[in-house]
Amino acid sequence: MDIVIREARVEDAPLLAHLTRASWAEKVAPSSSGHLESSDKVAQELLQGGGFILLVNEEPAGSVRWLPIDSDTRTWEMRRMGILPAFRGEALSQHLLEAVIHHAQATGIQELRLGVRADQERLVDFYMAYAFELAPELDYMHVNPHEAVPLVLRRYI
Repeated sequence: MDIVIREARVEDAPLLAHLTRASWAEKVAPSSSGHLESSDKVAQELLQGGGFILLVNEEPAGSVRWLPIDSDTRTWEMRRMGILPAFRGEALSQHLLEAVIHHAQATGIQELRLGVRADQERLVDFYMAYAFELAPELDYMHVNPHEAVPLVLRRYI
């Protein structure tokens, strides 16, 4: 299996929107805003932050994005990580997570944050294995008013 992670460009916005919607289908609660991901919104987020696309044998298999926190450009919030169903079970998410961590280190970012949906609490252990810690004192930037407030985790770089 040939795994490549490349940085997403603005012209990749339709692909990233598709990868998010397809990765989250039947995996994340239907009320999640990720199911409504649009190319325009993804393009805007890529301009403000960035993203990676994971390719397996040259085929897009997953993606992740990040945005700077409004009050602190040295802190990124990771968003919308997902792997397409056909590629699950190969521990590919860890490649995306490690890519974001290494990119943050290389660019002088001091902290990564992310939100874990209340109905996906099992993911907390996955992130904690990468030195993320629960941070109940932090507010999640993109709370969906139709959802329970996510658990916020942070990792100092």
